Amino acid sequence: MTTLLQDIRYALRQLGKTPGFTITVLLTLALGIGANAAIFTLVNSVLLKSLPVADPKMLWRLGDKNDCCVGQNGARENGDYSYFATDTWEQLRKNVPEFEELAAMQSGFTYRPVTARRDGTQTQSRSVMGEFVSGNYFRTFGIRPQAGRLFVDSDDTKSAPMTAVMSYDTWQHEFAGDASVIGSTFWINTKAVTVVGIAPRGFYGDRLTSTPPDYYLPIETMTVLASVPYVHDIETSWIYMVGRVKPGTAMGPLQEKVNAVLRQAYAGRKDFTTQHGKTLLAKAHVTLTPGGAGISNMQEQYGDHLHLLMWIAGLVLLIACANIANLLLVRGMGRKTEMSLRTALGAMRGRIIRQLLTESVLLACMGGLVGLVVAYAGTHMLLMLAFPGAENVPIDASPSLEVIGFAFGVSLLTGISFGVAPAWIAAQAQPVDALRSGTRSTTSGASLLQRTLVVLQAALSLILLVGAGLFSQNLNKLQSMDLKLNSKNRYMVHINPQAAGYAQTQLEALYRTMEERFHAVPGILKVGISNYTPMEDNNWSNEVGVPGAPKTYSASFIKANSDYFDSVGTRVLMGRGIGLQDTSTAPAVTVVNQAFVKIFFNGNNPIGRRIGSPDSREDFEVVGVVEDTAYTDVRWKDHSMYFVPIMQRYPSDKGPIEKDMSLYAGAMVIQTERPMSDMEAIARRTLAAINPNLTVVKFQTFDEQIADRFTEERMIARLTSLFGGLALLLATIGLYGVTSYTVARRTPEIGIRMALGAERAGVIAMVMRGAVIQTVLGLAIGIPVALFCVRFVKTQLYEITSANTSVMAVAVLTLAVAACVAGIIPARRAASIDPARALRNE
Repeated sequence: MTTLLQDIRYALRQLGKTPGFTITVLLTLALGIGANAAIFTLVNSVLLKSLPVADPKMLWRLGDKNDCCVGQNGARENGDYSYFATDTWEQLRKNVPEFEELAAMQSGFTYRPVTARRDGTQTQSRSVMGEFVSGNYFRTFGIRPQAGRLFVDSDDTKSAPMTAVMSYDTWQHEFAGDASVIGSTFWINTKAVTVVGIAPRGFYGDRLTSTPPDYYLPIETMTVLASVPYVHDIETSWIYMVGRVKPGTAMGPLQEKVNAVLRQAYAGRKDFTTQHGKTLLAKAHVTLTPGGAGISNMQEQYGDHLHLLMWIAGLVLLIACANIANLLLVRGMGRKTEMSLRTALGAMRGRIIRQLLTESVLLACMGGLVGLVVAYAGTHMLLMLAFPGAENVPIDASPSLEVIGFAFGVSLLTGISFGVAPAWIAAQAQPVDALRSGTRSTTSGASLLQRTLVVLQAALSLILLVGAGLFSQNLNKLQSMDLKLNSKNRYMVHINPQAAGYAQTQLEALYRTMEERFHAVPGILKVGISNYTPMEDNNWSNEVGVPGAPKTYSASFIKANSDYFDSVGTRVLMGRGIGLQDTSTAPAVTVVNQAFVKIFFNGNNPIGRRIGSPDSREDFEVVGVVEDTAYTDVRWKDHSMYFVPIMQRYPSDKGPIEKDMSLYAGAMVIQTERPMSDMEAIARRTLAAINPNLTVVKFQTFDEQIADRFTEERMIARLTSLFGGLALLLATIGLYGVTSYTVARRTPEIGIRMALGAERAGVIAMVMRGAVIQTVLGLAIGIPVALFCVRFVKTQLYEITSANTSVMAVAVLTLAVAACVAGIIPARRAASIDPARALRNE
């Protein structure tokens, strides 16, 4: 320990004597380690971190898919189920005692916000996130309240008073931690609910999402609060399940038992009573997956991209290590006399290597500390890129213990990696070298190791530049696609009439009032109303049949008013669009898109033809055809869609109107004659004047909504470009450093050449030749490796399967220009050497 402390003190003195070298190395390390630590912060939070609950290893999720959000159970061909009906949860909870607790939670709460207002306040109702959960939800996760109490089983019964648990963040941000919130009444979707407690700090629910729940509500209150008919419908799936297994439970037998109970629960359902259905019933199963990290929505969404970014950040760090190794090699050459004297005085080679490695590791650790600052800023940037506009993302940019440990481990590994070779070379100094007074040498250039490191940097830089080019090309390709939409002077106002307390029988009058009020605002041209809009994360679909056709196909459907097509810029190609005459009492009609015509009518004229459900295929008359426009995703090819007047129902549906959830609009599309910067305020005032509970769930321009669909692609393109630029800068600095060192070592030789009549241009060409050769070797290695690596990222690219000529050419040209810049400066310096001074110094 005494020797180690001596080495550290000596290393600090040596580093202090060369502040330029030390600062350069620290900044290089800070960028390399900081980039890796920033990416790891997201990887740890999204992919590795467990929920902040008791003993997360004992939690298991029933299912391995993110099926969302409400749908019919149906008999699936693959037999794999991940979301369920309430009845299925109740049967599993009753018949599988191996689960200490089995909790149920709403699968798609992020798509169904609620409105909330504290009783007695004059504030307007706010649209917030509410998640419906079972009474044993918090008990399953083993957490305790921050204040008040959490749900118990008796809260989740039909006769129980309506209660809610508020999230800690909502309690702090909206109510400043006011203790009187507990026990007070809130109006949730216009119904009185008592807040009984506050969820613990740091608990963000059962899944990682950019919009975690503000309120937790019992499942049994959903029928009243959300006015939905499916809570106890055995044919409708809408919940996820997470269970806590008892200690010592064997997962294999538990898996089989869960599957057996599932088949028993499904046996009497209509889709499984046919001969084919019975065959599919035998395949019905649930895959138990570790539930300690919660429902894996975000993990699936961001997993591939985060792994890619970790690899890219690792390559940047590798380039940084090569750069620092070169700096240490140059520094080691300058300390050759010192090492020779130490060897002559009896220092062992191992002792010298340890001293130099101590300096390297110390540098790396100091760089790691600075890198944590870079990581903090970098994580903030990543969060803004990944979740633009989100305010409550439960990911902390501050370095956690895991991130600090990661940064320390990377620093230690980095210090050893870039320090071993220079230390070994420096320790080879011979005692006799200390007796030589000069540095006479006609060396042909830098060492082989230095050249190898520069070639490696060039190759890695090219790979990252090609990657940046591919992802930038991917983003440009997606954004430049013709969406067949018109976003100019269009505004998206997302609403939730259901949460405002409107029954289905009141909606026709509400929509008429909304149209009249907004049309009365000067500057507003069109007021489209629909259940969802183009280029948002939403899709409703049904099985559709055509009379005389044996097969049915799935098609997306939209309920819309007469202004809708004009408001989003969709052109009617044949027949007519939805008109004012298409009221709830008018004959049922539909407008279909081109893809629908191609799939259902083989491209023939569909006007006057009829479509409907698989059991009743003449529900709607086709009155028009519109062009194919992009909706959920621009990658969705042959996206068949049909559009129905907003208040019309399937004529064959004889059920009460109160059960038809498709009548509720989810958005308005406002078209104006000019840009209106105050459109959001106008929308809020106009809706509040109709009903104070009719809140704006989300407001965006149409351009912003479209841009949101490319958030991940934009993040990857920007980050790969950033890392590619950083790698290019480091490689350029490395080539510049080696070339400058070569010129310094060859100063006497160049002086002699110039004294013998060598031209300046010849000297410049000689120096540039070395820089160009190293770059060409880097290209020779980097080009085939880059072409090979494309296969690993092509699944994240849209219709791009290889690095095309333009991307490769730009990457090669960029690296070549950087190499020329790095070489020309020392080359010009070499050509300016005074022969007489060079020989005199020699």
